[in-house]
Amino acid sequence: MEKALHGVGVSHGVAIGPVRHMGTAVLEPAATRIATEDAPREQARAQQAVDAVAADLIARGNLAGGEAQAVLEAQALMAQDPELMADVSRRIAVGSSAERGVYDAFAAYRALLASAGEYLAGRVADLDDVRNRIVARLMGVPMPGVPDSDEPYVLLARDLAPADTALLDPTLVLGFVTEEGGPTSHSAILARAMGVPAVVALPGATDLPEGVVVAVDGSSGELLVEPDAQRQAELRALAAERKAALAASSGPGQTSDGHRVPLLANVGGPGDVPAALAAGAEGVGLFRTEFLFLDDSKQAPTEEAQVEAYRKVLEAFPEGRVVVRVLDAGADKPLDFLTPADEPNPALGVRGLRTLLEHPEVLGGQLRALARAAEGLPVHLEVMAPMVADRADAKAFARACTEAGLRAKFGAMVEIPSAALRASSILREVEFLSLGTNDLAQYTFAADRQVGSLARLQDPWQPALLDLVAAAAGAAQAAGKSCGVCGEAAADPLLACVLTGLGVTSLSMGAASIPYVRAALAKATLAQCRRAAEAARAADSAEEARAAAHQVLSGE
Repeated sequence: MEKALHGVGVSHGVAIGPVRHMGTAVLEPAATRIATEDAPREQARAQQAVDAVAADLIARGNLAGGEAQAVLEAQALMAQDPELMADVSRRIAVGSSAERGVYDAFAAYRALLASAGEYLAGRVADLDDVRNRIVARLMGVPMPGVPDSDEPYVLLARDLAPADTALLDPTLVLGFVTEEGGPTSHSAILARAMGVPAVVALPGATDLPEGVVVAVDGSSGELLVEPDAQRQAELRALAAERKAALAASSGPGQTSDGHRVPLLANVGGPGDVPAALAAGAEGVGLFRTEFLFLDDSKQAPTEEAQVEAYRKVLEAFPEGRVVVRVLDAGADKPLDFLTPADEPNPALGVRGLRTLLEHPEVLGGQLRALARAAEGLPVHLEVMAPMVADRADAKAFARACTEAGLRAKFGAMVEIPSAALRASSILREVEFLSLGTNDLAQYTFAADRQVGSLARLQDPWQPALLDLVAAAAGAAQAAGKSCGVCGEAAADPLLACVLTGLGVTSLSMGAASIPYVRAALAKATLAQCRRAAEAARAADSAEEARAAAHQVLSGE
């Protein structure tokens, strides 16, 4: 009998197929004691396992490319964290086996992150995955991961580590569902980049028996258990209708009455460019430059290496717009040569622009590299700073850009409520704003973006968040400047219409979402978008806001 479960849809599309479960996590190793003379051998075993896992993660990243590569390289750095390895060695020295030393050291670090209740706590799933891989190698058991199957299936898991998500085969994995995670988690972002339908934060998903047929709607977040033949046919027809609408939609982003809304792509490096071009991206709205710096946490890449990487992306969009975010280090992206290791609240500490202003040589080197990369190209280069809090931050960034000889527009990301509330002041120093709705939601609601139980507060439909978007967009309009959205909110076709109605001037998202957003905008007039935005802001909850906007835009 058909049963409906509801989670959070994070990647568009409909998937119908039998369930397969993610491989079980590594069991806790026995608390066996070793002789003192065996400690050096066990310490060597632990180090070899750590190095092997780190190398495997880097290899997976090289194979996956793009955003996935940066995520997996960050996991490799986590595996080789010097303080963590020192703790492993200490535990082995007092009698723990290599397996137990790794398990207990990671458990202690895990507890520290979880109890902090901050942004780093969102990396607990990543940490668990690294631990499981190291312990599995030491115990000689199979790695936890995606099941082997010759037939297409829907993957169920408590959570999906980036190492697994990055290498999912879309010809076999029809879609995936997780009990945990949030709409802005690494796995959700990677799912959208791959175009795999996905639902997260769905309680009880892993209780479904192996092989049962389910239907997953990555747009609505609904999972139907054992839908009958008629229902399956209806869902397939819906999917076909959506696909036809996407195929019929092409060209620049605009409403049905011709109001232009450029649709740009979020990219993590040159590897993401082909998908962006294939989706018809009109440029890049968020070029994350962290991928270069994560290769070596001990030192910054040379200016020459940066110039080469940046130019590959800039050359792909001749006469297009490419918005580059300078290094966003700190919190969940620590770098040994930049970020402090002992901050009590990393997400509220020295991260983003604050880090760069404390290390002007790193910021200056990146800005000079961008200036050199753009030389002789017709591309419209724009450079923005992450985590801008006020006018003083914006002024310091604009000054650094000028001193580096950068001929580009300078902008500020709006990720902190203070920046949205004082956007008019910040715009006296910079030429554009870009809303990072993922972090803006996190800081507005004091809700960690990686914690599935807080998904309600991470929902970009929250009226309070829409109010902040409206404040920033209104300030930009009054100043005659642009205000885009580069957070994952832009990937929601319905919300994209609302954002347009709020006054947002461009939308940037994972490449796979661009056709969906283009098709949605083409069905609505600017006046409808504005009415939908008003209706959403008048609501008292995300659910009510979404329903109100849908009613306006569907003409119900």
